[in-house]
Amino acid sequence: MSFLIAFLSLVIEFALGYPDWLFRRIGHPVTWFGRLISFLDRRLNRDTDSDALRRRRGVHTLLVIVLVPAIIALALEILLWQLLPSGLLIVAVLATSLLSQKSLAEHVEGVADALDNGGLAVGRVAVSHIVGRDPETLDRAGVCRAAIESLAENFSDGIVAPAFWIGIGG
Repeated sequence: MSFLIAFLSLVIEFALGYPDWLFRRIGHPVTWFGRLISFLDRRLNRDTDSDALRRRRGVHTLLVIVLVPAIIALALEILLWQLLPSGLLIVAVLATSLLSQKSLAEHVEGVADALDNGGLAVGRVAVSHIVGRDPETLDRAGVCRAAIESLAENFSDGIVAPAFWIGIGG
């Protein structure tokens, strides 16, 4: 059943992506994780604490950021499957929030369009949205390479890994 959820999630996310209106209203799971990690880091990772205590708290933080979402997801999946005839589809829709293929494709296509229609300066601005490096010194080929490198890196993190784990665990 998990492979079916992964497949459906990939198809739905490819077609719909993560809606901007939803992001503006509730954020995105990645931003939620970021806030949780920042909160735990501020609370549990103090320079004045011993290295052993900081390591122990780091392990606790890792357990929280892995187990809490996993428990919530498992509970939702079980409840939806048992209570609703369309529960599988709802689980697949919820799982789309873990994927980023549509957004990734749009951003990389945006770089190509910017280079083709607006020139190098506009291409640099477009690529700055998807890379961590400063694109101001990149030539046209460098902007293209940066977009392709970002595509390759984010393909693994935003498509392959989440689809794999959805397929393994639902």
